[in-house]
Amino acid sequence: MQKVEVRSPRLATAGMLASVWQYRSFIRGSVIREFQSRYRNSLLGGLWTLLNPLAMILIYTLIFSQVMQARLPGVETPFAYSIFLMAGILPWNFFIDILNRFQSVFLENAALIKKINFPKICLPVIVLINCSINFAIVFVLFLSFLVFSNQFPGWVIFAFIPVLILQVALAMGLGIIVGVLNVFFRDVGQFFAIFLQFWFWLTPVVYSITLVPEVLRQILIFNPMTPIIVAYQGIFLQAQEPSWLSLWPTLVVAILLNALGLRLFRKHQVEMVDEL
Repeated sequence: MQKVEVRSPRLATAGMLASVWQYRSFIRGSVIREFQSRYRNSLLGGLWTLLNPLAMILIYTLIFSQVMQARLPGVETPFAYSIFLMAGILPWNFFIDILNRFQSVFLENAALIKKINFPKICLPVIVLINCSINFAIVFVLFLSFLVFSNQFPGWVIFAFIPVLILQVALAMGLGIIVGVLNVFFRDVGQFFAIFLQFWFWLTPVVYSITLVPEVLRQILIFNPMTPIIVAYQGIFLQAQEPSWLSLWPTLVVAILLNALGLRLFRKHQVEMVDEL
């Protein structure tokens, strides 16, 4: 009788982390190749990674602080709404970038998966690193803008780190689930794109949650991204430490999504190769 080996989820997760470390050279090389291929035939090359977000920050500053004269209640600075908008939309774009690339990561790398034998979990890791590099560039420019406009929040900026880690964990868990399901049910990717549009407007990115009617505010509380975006806006606009208690529900959701995502991946990673 053939003996079936049963591994606990904890051991399986540790095994995947060990595989990622073992294939770190493959991951590093893939990250470098993707970055180079993006600007291979461009005259300005990697400068576009600076010019695109710089243009976005300048547009937000010009339109909302000078042309529209946008203000926020209780904040006396001409850059108030510009900072408020960037504090929300830059992390949101990072969040969406991870989700969009995770949901198609296995489909886009189908040829590589079939030709080369390597841990498939490396693919989401490569995507996450690339997305993080892009966000880091944008974030440094944003910090530079805060410094030059004399709006730097000070020491409370360090509260940004745990909030960002929580956001990345949430994106990874949901992204892996959608990425695996999208291999077997291609409608998942189409539906998810529509879902993200509704999710954006149900998250207080371009509007302050304090301006939302009380009835709708109670609904927005159930959105796991709401306390994250509110935390960013409080840090960068008002130099206030986040309400850590409000982030606990999002942490629970992130843990559950990662547990479910890793379980789906472990269970179907062999079947994915055949489906691709």
